Amino acid sequence: MTGTSPDPQLRRSWLAVLAHAPREALQRHGQALSPDRFEWLREPEVGLAMVRARIGNRGDRFNLGETTLTRCVVRHRGAQGQVSAGVGYVLGRDAQRAGWVARIDALLQQPEHHEAVMREVIEPLRAAIERERGEQHARTAASRVRFFTLQPEVGQ
Repeated sequence: MTGTSPDPQLRRSWLAVLAHAPREALQRHGQALSPDRFEWLREPEVGLAMVRARIGNRGDRFNLGETTLTRCVVRHRGAQGQVSAGVGYVLGRDAQRAGWVARIDALLQQPEHHEAVMREVIEPLRAAIERERGEQHARTAASRVRFFTLQPEVGQ
């Protein structure tokens, strides 16, 4: 990673991985980080977010409902004095989990930590999430019912 600002698409990608990561995995990685190296800019708080959907997955948008959300922001100062702000957004009421996501996000924005955190945290979490989704897809596909229509016989 070059410079102090990560590519927005790359950051969006690792934040998605962190948001979907199981709590146990985040706990293992998050507790390894020293909390005194981070300063709260916004302590974890619980609120509501509107969930939106599309008609037929492609049509007009509509409000599906509300969900609880925990968010926070931390600041981290790197060894070379670079400052980064990490954000943590997770579904539900889990202040610790949001804090872990924010800390990992802040470290990923620091050039001296980026490669190691990507290799040791993000890539294994991404692989575990993809494996779980694949297993869930296989379970769903196994119970799929396919209906076939019979063509009416033409002209007799």
